[in-house]
Order: sequence, then structure tokens, then C-alpha cells
Amino acid sequence: MSDRKNLCVLVAEVIGGDHLITRLGKDEANRAVDRCLNRIDRAVGGNSGSVLERTQSTMTASFERCDSGVVAACEMLERVLSLPPVSGTQLKIRIGIHYGLADAGSGGEGVDGAHRLAQTCRPGQALASSTAVMLLTPSARHFAGAEAFQSEAQSGLEWQVFTIGHRVGVVTSLPPNAKLSQRLRLRHQEEVMFVEEHRPIVLLGRELGNDVVIIDARASRQHARIERRRDGFVLIDQSSNGCHVSIDGDDERCIKGAELSLTGSGRIGCGFSSKEIERDLVFFDIV
Repeated sequence: MSDRKNLCVLVAEVIGGDHLITRLGKDEANRAVDRCLNRIDRAVGGNSGSVLERTQSTMTASFERCDSGVVAACEMLERVLSLPPVSGTQLKIRIGIHYGLADAGSGGEGVDGAHRLAQTCRPGQALASSTAVMLLTPSARHFAGAEAFQSEAQSGLEWQVFTIGHRVGVVTSLPPNAKLSQRLRLRHQEEVMFVEEHRPIVLLGRELGNDVVIIDARASRQHARIERRRDGFVLIDQSSNGCHVSIDGDDERCIKGAELSLTGSGRIGCGFSSKEIERDLVFFDIV
């Protein structure tokens, strides 16, 4: 980058390579670490990030949006965890995410903050500063812990710290590679959006902050969400009047405070019957 500007900065460090050197030698240990870094690199590229620096065991990357950095961190954790152990050692990563000034040549507060956060992580943990978390959209906010996390290691940091991951609170898991191309298309009024790899959660409700804003007064402010999980797409109701769903012409089902797998195609009524001829119906199909 030629200009310094505020960016979401992610630092990922591979842990465990030193133990492999005594068992396998430096060359084999470095190859094992490189496999982890290559998976980290793919997660950066897949979420429109840019690599600022890569060392023997650490990668520093920047993202225009904090959503992209957080989703990339979740992918990194899962991609590295899926690698088989090397000579009995499971390599892990630790990740720090911060938002601030960044420069490829001279660092900056964003880079320094992400490095400091990564150094306080346990192996297999990702942490983000409150500066980055406060910039997440509602759909990505579910990847961060509901409350600030603090241990003795974080006591010297000047901002609050949040845990990042697929299973932090109401978190979805990414599908295996065989399903990465699968998307759920949503149609509401004139809008079309997709639940996919880069947007694994979509929020529905009457409140303006939702991805799909339902005008009907029977809808709750935060009515429901749709998550992309390992085994497909799931509708989770969190409303007062429930979600009414028709799938592939079958009889309508009403769920309230429960989950329902979305398959094929169908339509969703947020607080009202999916059989009503209403402009607020949400139509879905898997593409």
C-alpha cells in the first residue's frame, strides 16, 4: 500500500513448528508450517484481503472491512484444524484482529495492535479488539463473543477484547469444500441476496439493521436468522409470532423458538402465513 489508512488488520501465527524441528529436522518442520500458512493465505485471498507481510511462521494481512477479516479468521481456524497431525503434533494458530492505521512498509497502529493481540492468544484462539468488533455488521457480529473477554494476558491492552470463532455464541460453521459453491438465494420485494461463504448469516426482522427488513407489524424487530452450516442452511426463529414456512409446495410448518432446515425452494412468512399474498414474503431456493 502506498498510503497509510485505517484498515482491519489480521495477524496469524502458526504455533508448534519448534517442536517439530527436534523430531523431523528444520526442512520438514518448515514444510509443515508452510502448509498452514498456505491455508491462511487462501482464507485471506478468499475474503478480499491483502497480505502485508509473511515471515517463517506469521502472516499479516489487511482488509477493507472488518466483516471480511473476522470471517477470514474463522476460516483460518477451521482450515488449519482440519490438517492431520505431523509426527503426533497438531499445529495450531493464534490470531489477532485490530482496526487502525496500517502501512505495508512501516506498520502502523493497526498492525501493532493486531500483533499485540495475537501474542496474548492461546494456541487455537482468535481475539479481536473492541475497535474492530464495533465496526462489524449485524450478520458478522455473531462471530464475536457477546461480552468482552479478559484474562491476565490481556490486562495491559487499552481496548476490550472479544473472542472470535464459529462456536462463539450463535455461530455458524462453514461447509466442507465440496459444498463451498452452494448458495441459498433469498428474494424479498425487489431485493435479491445470497447466504453463502462470504455471508454465512442473514438476519430477518422489522428493525432497520436487519439484512431483510420486514415491514409487516406482525414481525418482531429481530425475527429470525438464516445460517449456512456444515450440513446446509438453517432457519432459526427468535420471534413472538413464529416463522411460517412452505417448502417445495408441502404443507406449511410453523416454527417458534426452533430451527428448520431449508431445502429445495419455498417461502417464509415472518409472523404471518406463507400462503398470504403479501409483499413481505421471503422466497428462497438453493442454487
